[in-house]
Amino acid sequence: MIGRLKGEIIYKKPPQLLIDVNGVGYEVAAPMTTFYELPEAGQKTILLTHMIVREDAQLLYGFATDNEREMFRQLIKINGVGPKLALTILSGISSAELARCVSDHDVISLVKLPGVGKKTAERLIVELADKLKLFPSIEKIQSDERGEVMTAQENPLVEAESALIALGYKAQEALKMIKAVDSKGLNSEQLIRQALQSAVSGK
Repeated sequence: MIGRLKGEIIYKKPPQLLIDVNGVGYEVAAPMTTFYELPEAGQKTILLTHMIVREDAQLLYGFATDNEREMFRQLIKINGVGPKLALTILSGISSAELARCVSDHDVISLVKLPGVGKKTAERLIVELADKLKLFPSIEKIQSDERGEVMTAQENPLVEAESALIALGYKAQEALKMIKAVDSKGLNSEQLIRQALQSAVSGK
């Protein structure tokens, strides 16, 4: 199994990445919390990975920190939460914030995430409650060796909207979220971050 990648970023199109490792290109899906930590295309990065092997596909998921990957692994063990929804959850809130929601039984914050209804939120809280001990450093963001966030791109509004749709939001909802953000001077990843934060906070 592939547990770690160190190579050059060929392209970034949330939630997808292409990483060149010694001439081999690895397609990786990653949550937005990881995208925020990545350098721009053409630079090197390190990702911790989780591989899922199916009859029709071999899927690779990448994470900036141990906490993110472990939280992803715990999420996909929960009934009704597949890899796509797990990525959506970790894109909308950080591992630390998810842990807080679980500890505080904060259903209201969780149901603001796309694909998470009240029953799913309650299931997350119940099934993750005894797993929080696996995250001793949940508040610490480990971004060493990853550099700065990507610089502005040619069509940040379009890329941000596409990324939100890929994360599970409906097209009209994604457009509304982007329009609610002051986009002046922001790149696509910054737009996505603010849109997701606003959606979860209810602002």
